[in-house]
Amino acid sequence: MNSLATLNLIIFLGLTLLLAWPLARWITRLATGRLPQWLLAVERPFFRLAGVRPAQGMHWKQYALALLIFNFLGVLVVYLLQRLQDVLPLNPQGMASVSPDSAFNTAISFVANTNWQGYGGEATMSYLTQMLALTVQNFLSAATGIAVVFALIRGFSHKLSGQVGNFWADLSRITVWLLLPLSLVLALVFVQQGVIQNFDAYKTVQTLEATEFQTPRLDADGQPLKDAQGQPLLDNQRTTTQTLAMGPIASQESIKMLGTNGGGFLNANSAHPFENPTPLSNLLQILAIFVIPAALCLSFGQLVGDWRQGVAVLAAMTVMFVAGVLVATPAEQAGNPLVAAQGVDIQAGELQAGGNMEGKETRFGISASSLFAVVTTAASCGAVNAMHDSFTPVGGAVPMVMMMLGEVVFGGVGTGLYGMLVFAILAVFIAGLMIGRTPEYLGKKIEPFEMKMSAVALLVTPIVVLAGTAVAVLSPLGISSIANSGVHGFSEILYAFTSAANNNGSAFAGLSANTPFYNTLLGVAMWLGRFLMIVPVLAIAGSLAAKKKVPVGEGTLPTHGPLFVVLLIGTVLLVGLLNYVPALALGPVVEHLMLWTH
Repeated sequence: MNSLATLNLIIFLGLTLLLAWPLARWITRLATGRLPQWLLAVERPFFRLAGVRPAQGMHWKQYALALLIFNFLGVLVVYLLQRLQDVLPLNPQGMASVSPDSAFNTAISFVANTNWQGYGGEATMSYLTQMLALTVQNFLSAATGIAVVFALIRGFSHKLSGQVGNFWADLSRITVWLLLPLSLVLALVFVQQGVIQNFDAYKTVQTLEATEFQTPRLDADGQPLKDAQGQPLLDNQRTTTQTLAMGPIASQESIKMLGTNGGGFLNANSAHPFENPTPLSNLLQILAIFVIPAALCLSFGQLVGDWRQGVAVLAAMTVMFVAGVLVATPAEQAGNPLVAAQGVDIQAGELQAGGNMEGKETRFGISASSLFAVVTTAASCGAVNAMHDSFTPVGGAVPMVMMMLGEVVFGGVGTGLYGMLVFAILAVFIAGLMIGRTPEYLGKKIEPFEMKMSAVALLVTPIVVLAGTAVAVLSPLGISSIANSGVHGFSEILYAFTSAANNNGSAFAGLSANTPFYNTLLGVAMWLGRFLMIVPVLAIAGSLAAKKKVPVGEGTLPTHGPLFVVLLIGTVLLVGLLNYVPALALGPVVEHLMLWTH
């Protein structure tokens, strides 16, 4: 990894920690309800109107039921807005209603904080749908994840109450007092950088050069005509104009990053200059992705009364993240050993001049593109500023592995921390087995119920990923969407289900997933991956909240030092990644070996 890439990484991590510390203090006040009196006065009449009593806690089952009902209603609203957008306002391009299977997939995707997109945003969604359906869910799905981690932290800090907080109060306060102000400020900065924000109709402009292309010749029924050899008949076309998409992009871009959502207003996502125009906007976007997950770790330490606990979790996340960057960036800088240079094949082991720039924007280059790829997949965001399908086998494997770890390397807002805390529970259980003592974490005994729920939470995602991949590769409908045959085609399917079940949303773009088969199967994977993990986590929170705290003894494992950080990292790697090793061996591993032993 060259000096520029190293400097980028150091600056990024330094700014992330610098911003996370003051934000953590505010998040702590949100979790405890210790807000300034004027804010309490503002929210009080709204809570009274809605019949919500913020101080009245919920049992974990009540909390989970409220969360599930709220998110299910969100799916219905997003689905209906897509299906009816052709008759609704704010549709200057006259977008047709979205097909039932695509609307189903997108509704679950945005409610589950996945933001998987099988469609091109500028060619499919009206402004109203982009704002009222997708952007609103960017706020609410992010707030839901943070609310769940609040509940889990209360499980560790409460004594004998059995209550994990009030879902409606948590959801409202996180949305209004955290996500909304940050998004407003960031959106204005993005506008200053050149991200567009308007309600104009699309613009047709003259290009500097004519563009020549080919289009298929169609019959009266709109079907492609073919010649005697079965090849499509093509007509040569030439144009001197280009249509530029407009819309309220900056406002969606800010919460897309802060909420680790990832869905792009435009099909090219953060590779598009209207979404991510400058190197500075690129840095701000990846900072926005990491700042809340990092702050939540520090807030966790404050809420449990020992700041070192939060630092230990954050340290484990940072070590794994840096390792991912140190693998992905050199792999992209080395490039493809088989590419031709000046008409001569590069010999095996020799580096490609300039590295692997395929699928990357020149305004970002390899360093910023590789860093973005690791950030967005480590943090369950899914936004992309380069096409991961064009990465080298190792460079593309790193984002896949980041997701396979359970999206706990910083992870999504809330989801990363509660996922890591489940691994921490497992780590202290393993340590307890080693010394023959009942495991404890933060003063709460870890007993059979917590371990059963932890096992469910940790196993549901790999089961969904591997089962979904198996169904797709065994089905003609699944393999028909693969753009690349062989091992890379398998990697495209594996990446899609890994992204869906882990609620990431990024993709190997070579897979044509906007089909009824993939829209349905990936939609189910996203729903199960999101909520079959949230419910066990809330069950753990409720069980811990009903327990008394036990005093620290001589046999208590310290969970704030380097030893615990190493144990936690080892648990994540062994338990989180081991399930996927055979699948990785069939995809990126064998593809790398084929490339470098040619």
